[in-house]
Amino acid sequence: MALVLSLGVATVYAQRYPVKMAYSGTSGASAINLQQPGTTTGEESFAGKGELGSFTFLLISAETTSPQQPPPSTCSGPTKLYFTRVAGAGVFRFHDGSLLKVNLTQGADCVDLAANHGICTLTLQITGGTGRFKDASGILTLAETNVPVLADALNNPVFFASTGEFTGAVSGVARQQDPQEERQ
Repeated sequence: MALVLSLGVATVYAQRYPVKMAYSGTSGASAINLQQPGTTTGEESFAGKGELGSFTFLLISAETTSPQQPPPSTCSGPTKLYFTRVAGAGVFRFHDGSLLKVNLTQGADCVDLAANHGICTLTLQITGGTGRFKDASGILTLAETNVPVLADALNNPVFFASTGEFTGAVSGVARQQDPQEERQ
């Protein structure tokens, strides 16, 4: 009987959850080199919170060094440059110590020189993790705005303030109990 109850509870806790997580942080060049031809490797470090709890996130990705042609209609015009992300991966670390791993499946950055910001959209495939994310799967979309904070001696922006959100759905997660639920 205890086994049946235990399996029933585990099923309840391993549902598909919609995800919306806001974040802020920084981005810039990475000391890691992904060795992807025609790219530079960037590193993004964020902190935020959402339905899955408070988290930090580190993403390493390779972005084309030359603007890509033709750009999509959403990133065309004389003051806009379009770059694509060709490889990358990241790790979320949640407040309970659980890790959620993701791989970049596609992504792009639209730099608007007139507005002095970049808009980034990435698709991330969840590949499991540790703790409550051991069997996790799903897709997350990152939507981000980057604003330059520091330029190099040639006036090229090299360090950015980043804000945005992750949206999507995650399955196979052992839902974390709210401390108030445990007291009831």
